Amino acid sequence: MLFLAIADNTIKSQELLAKVTINHNQIQGTDASVFDNLQQTLEQFINDRQWTTLQFQKNERIVCNFNITVTKYDQSSNAFTCTALIQANRPVYNAAYTTTLYNNQDADFNFEFAQFDQLNFNEEMVDNQLTALIAYYAYLIIGLDLDTFSPLGGEDILQRCLNLANNAQNLNFTGWKAFENDRNRFAIINDYMDGAMQPFRQFQYDYYRTGLDEMANNAERGRTNISTAIETNLKKAHEDKPLSMLPQIWTDYKKDELANIYKGKGTQKEKEAVYEVLFSINASQSNYWDKIKD
Repeated sequence: MLFLAIADNTIKSQELLAKVTINHNQIQGTDASVFDNLQQTLEQFINDRQWTTLQFQKNERIVCNFNITVTKYDQSSNAFTCTALIQANRPVYNAAYTTTLYNNQDADFNFEFAQFDQLNFNEEMVDNQLTALIAYYAYLIIGLDLDTFSPLGGEDILQRCLNLANNAQNLNFTGWKAFENDRNRFAIINDYMDGAMQPFRQFQYDYYRTGLDEMANNAERGRTNISTAIETNLKKAHEDKPLSMLPQIWTDYKKDELANIYKGKGTQKEKEAVYEVLFSINASQSNYWDKIKD
């Protein structure tokens, strides 16, 4: 019984429940076992590690997916060239529905991994690209999740994510450098933690906690709160830092959900105000914003 109690305590501590998928269809003539081993090693590393000192109950673990596509693999140097789609979900209060918390492509998910490598991570000494990549997304996902439950609630964890991005500057891999790309790993966390983007972080709380979570109790009130959050904080974040890609990335993965929230619901004035903000941020998704006005 003592062993079971200890095991149960360990389960309560983990924050993430990740599924890792390795697509290696583009790689011919290589023993698939190296990809299978990579998948198992990563899943174990993400799910078994306690990333913070916070206590998560088993049912509170953040469900996330790492869909990694290998485009090149050099067996002699153990070098993987990959893209990855990282996605995380959040349950909605009193609903059978889960909402997307994060969904974005990392075009530079490149690393070295030899079969049966043991993954060790020390955030003070960032010297391994693969563990740095995983830790970055672990901190980002946990921090974003905490921001949706209390205003700026993920501050400490997100600061660790930014510190990691800064400490990873000496790794000889793309994706970590400032000004290298306006939506790389550094740009995303640096923008998110920028004081000018504080309205965007407040918006995360308003949208999820006072909006979606409220809808089970009162759909009208929840939607009104979302409208107010879009017209104030999301709009302000975009106006205060127009070059930041965060509002656009957010609207890219929220387009279906936003269209559904307003389709056939709300006043015409409310719908037009929301449409205007979303169109100004992300005109490329106008087909979805048009549905809001229906």
